[in-house]
Amino acid sequence: MIEVQNLTKRYGTFVALDSISFSARQGEILGFLGPNGAGKTTTMRILTGYMPPTEGSAQVAGYDVFDDSLEVRRHVGYLPETVPLYRDMTVRGYLDFLARLRDVPQRKARIDEVLARVGMTDRARSLIRSLSKGMRQRVGLAQAIVHNPDVLILDEPTIGLDPHQVQDVRALIRELGQTRTVMISTHILSEAEQMCDRIVIIDRGRIVAEDTPEQLRARLHRSGRLFVRVGGRAGQNAGQLLGGVPGVTGVEPHADGYLISARPRTDVRAALAAAVVGHGLELLELRPWALTLEEIFLEVTTALDHEPVAGERRHA
Repeated sequence: MIEVQNLTKRYGTFVALDSISFSARQGEILGFLGPNGAGKTTTMRILTGYMPPTEGSAQVAGYDVFDDSLEVRRHVGYLPETVPLYRDMTVRGYLDFLARLRDVPQRKARIDEVLARVGMTDRARSLIRSLSKGMRQRVGLAQAIVHNPDVLILDEPTIGLDPHQVQDVRALIRELGQTRTVMISTHILSEAEQMCDRIVIIDRGRIVAEDTPEQLRARLHRSGRLFVRVGGRAGQNAGQLLGGVPGVTGVEPHADGYLISARPRTDVRAALAAAVVGHGLELLELRPWALTLEEIFLEVTTALDHEPVAGERRHA
């Protein structure tokens, strides 16, 4: 439902997007992650028809974002980071206005359904200016789905919501993602991990990683990051003991144990166990260390810090 090929966006000499390619299929929730200025918002604006690319192509719901911009807008629901609301309208009046613009059939029934889905039925007659930030965010989500689009593009959809509202919105997004394509930009990494089927990480206008959270962990595990917990009279010598095992490249104290790094394609588990037991210590725990999404994000985005950057760049 979303197909992006070699998408590039330049502002003068500044390259906001540098020939990126990715896709998202129907029934998939795609997380779009990156630091501030990475190019996330630029990508979303191109996909929703708000601006044209400089080079490359993008299709949404089978329509080209440049040649068929109006059709793209008919099939996309967009929630920008700053929700464009008419503050002097009521919630229902605002949704009815947008439903008319989008030629939504049976508007009243559809608006009732959408209000119920975002938990705003009891505030339908409230002026938008009287709503809290979290409530306004719900209205923004309602306008994104009022025309029952095939593709949802949501920029920070849970920003400003309290924990209960966040849970409700996450559940709604997961429900919508069963039959639609959903693309979510977020800075909350745990949110992406809980909601998204696949993740694209972008940095400095380039895609630096793309996979499921599980596969990203496997790819960055480096064949040997382990957690070891030792008992007995280990004292301060346990770290030195573990660091002396052949194949071990690093030992880092962590919580009540140690994180062990090893050379690529080297399995040091047996050697670690033998070293611990052989020195009269107790091996309490030895297991692979699962990377969090935050660790994956930091590793793949900081890798570019060591590469030369050609030309002038600025935030996008």
